[in-house]
Amino acid sequence: MDFRFYDPAVPVTVTQGHLPHWEQVGSTYFITWRTADSIPKQVWERWRRLRSEWLSDRGINPSDPDWRKKLEELPEEQRVDFRRLSKALEFEMDACHGTSPLKSRDCAEIVADSLRHFDGDRYLLGDFVVMPNHVHLLVGGLGRDRMLAQITSWKKWSAIQINKQLGLRGRLWQDESFDHLVRSETAFDRFRRCIAENPAKAKLRLGEFIHWARPE
Repeated sequence: MDFRFYDPAVPVTVTQGHLPHWEQVGSTYFITWRTADSIPKQVWERWRRLRSEWLSDRGINPSDPDWRKKLEELPEEQRVDFRRLSKALEFEMDACHGTSPLKSRDCAEIVADSLRHFDGDRYLLGDFVVMPNHVHLLVGGLGRDRMLAQITSWKKWSAIQINKQLGLRGRLWQDESFDHLVRSETAFDRFRRCIAENPAKAKLRLGEFIHWARPE
């Protein structure tokens, strides 16, 4: 099992939920999911409005189910600009809104242990960071359906254990996750740097996050 990157010669499947998703069998993904209260509603709505305006200015209908595919067809410079816009949302996540349950080392370890549990068996786990209110990770070796099922498994199991740890009930995670098909080794290295630098950008102290880097 190894990390495979996007091959434009191989068919891609697009599925649609609240967020568009891309699949290429056995590829590598950068995945983010967050706690249910991690971003204030007004901030989320403002970001969606800015995204819609950005897409419309470039001739892409933001209501088109295939807007992500059309975005991927834009020149690299414009895709970089879109990622720059998206960083505003990442900044809000790093502001640690909400109750930030993963700031507790015991709760963060629950997530980290669940990610490592089937590494090398069901999937190949890349670097990850467990932040106070969200998780970033790289994972390879999964087809689209299996990848989504595995995310659901990670979230369901960790939510049960964390709620038990904190004596809480109810929804812990946002329903959907963000996933990006990793296009190249260069992009893979960029995502690794983003993961490693996330705690410093959020001004977290040791013990307030868990960063794991896959041995070279």
